[in-house]
Parts: sequence; C-alpha cells; structure tokens
Amino acid sequence: MASTNLRTERLELRPVRDEDIDRILEYRNLPEVTRWLLRTDVDPAAFRAAWRRSAEDPHDHRVAVTRDGVVIGTVSLDVRTSMGQPGTPPGTEAEVGYIFDPRYGGHGYATEAVTAMVSYSFARLGVRRITAGCFADNLASVRLLEKVGMRREQHGVGNSWHAELGWVDGYTYALLAEEWSKQP
Repeated sequence: MASTNLRTERLELRPVRDEDIDRILEYRNLPEVTRWLLRTDVDPAAFRAAWRRSAEDPHDHRVAVTRDGVVIGTVSLDVRTSMGQPGTPPGTEAEVGYIFDPRYGGHGYATEAVTAMVSYSFARLGVRRITAGCFADNLASVRLLEKVGMRREQHGVGNSWHAELGWVDGYTYALLAEEWSKQP
C-alpha cells in the first residue's frame, strides 16, 4: 500500500505520514470514539512507532482517509493466511478496521472508504475473504458493515469486555470475493 493511493468520488486513501499522527490521535482519543475501541489508551510515541512499523509490513495496509486534504479517519486492512491444513494458500484472508472523526459522521465517508478498501483487497490483493468485528452495541459500525455488504457470521453472547458496560455481545462479519463480485 505504501506506493498506492486510492481515490473515491470524495476521498483519498493514502499512506499515513508522520505529520498525520497528531491529527489521528486528536479524534482517536475522543471519549465517543474510544468508547468502541479495544485499546482505549495509547501512548503517543508508541502509537507513532506502530504506524511506522506498519508501513514496513507488506501485509499491513493502513491508510489515512482524507477529505479536501484533512485527515478524517483511518482504514486498516491486515492480510493473513486463512485457517487451514498444510498447503493453505498464503494471503487469502484480511481483517478490515476503521476509526473516523465523529465530526465527519453522517455523510457516508466511512462507508465510502471501507468500500474502497474492500474493493482494493479483492481486485488488487487477491484476498478471498474479509472479516471485521465490532461490539454489538456499536450501531454505527453494525450499519457500516452491513452497508458494505458484509454478513453477520457470529454473534458472541457476552464475549467482549467493555470497560463501561461490562460483558457485552460482539459481532463478527465477513464477505467473500465471489459475493462481492455479485453485488450491484
């Protein structure tokens, strides 16, 4: 991804730059955002170092999502080998994730960016299956994943610890390349 920029009708998805990190932390650390993240607290130096490491990993496709030059979110795509017996083809599955500045919510930007990443993963990376997870109570994520065309495969009852809510339900979503190609 380091040499690839993706464009949609309204957005640019590009590699994260050092100067983007403070902006990402600005919205990432808002209470309404961290409420739905697994890692609620991050050390800025460690966060910056993790982004730098991800740029070196050919299986880690994290991007900044910009609108008119302003970073409004990030989308990650971690490519891995699917579960299977010896001989499983490598790099056939990916997990997608995203974090967006809530000030840009309600305009479809997150859906547009995640859709672009899903399309890229199937068309250019040769991924055959994409997964995503979220807390069941995170209705914005539930709606986004379903708009992208992902199907809910698992409903984990009380399987996720939430610092504020205690044990809550979690969902796992997935989409196959062949299903993606049949969508309108």
